[in-house]
Amino acid sequence: MKSAHNGWYVLYVKCHHEKKVFDVLGQLSIKAFLPTIEVESKRTDRKKNIQKLLFPSYIFVKINSSLDFYKTLAVNGACMYIRFGMEYAKVSDEEIKKIQLFLLGNDLTEIETNVENFRVGDFKTISYGALSGLECQVLNTNNINKIVVRIDSLQKNITATIPSYYLQN
Repeated sequence: MKSAHNGWYVLYVKCHHEKKVFDVLGQLSIKAFLPTIEVESKRTDRKKNIQKLLFPSYIFVKINSSLDFYKTLAVNGACMYIRFGMEYAKVSDEEIKKIQLFLLGNDLTEIETNVENFRVGDFKTISYGALSGLECQVLNTNNINKIVVRIDSLQKNITATIPSYYLQN
């Protein structure tokens, strides 16, 4: 990793290891951000306020050197940095600040994050790759990251399996 790639990156961690990894990164003097929100959890006998992760299994890590990059991966529970294609998912300082400001809002309720679910039959436009710009129809969504689509071209059907992030509305 080149020093020119310094900035915030998204670290994928094992399920339920987010807080442990976050604490270890702090001990290693690596700046990290773990966005949480306080939600009311309804128990059978009472209501309890708990901290819920805004992005489960993800920690934002500020990388200042290639040593930091590899030290974070050596932490028990850390799996990998998120990538889109061949590029690591990089988050700007502005986006981190926006998330922090968002979490400071006291009047916010029912906060949720989601990944767009593609439904069979949806018509989308491919926005990336060799098929960029083509209209397609979703045929199968058996995997979060891969989607089978049909492209009507020259009166023939072409069926392809493409990454879900290639599609847009």
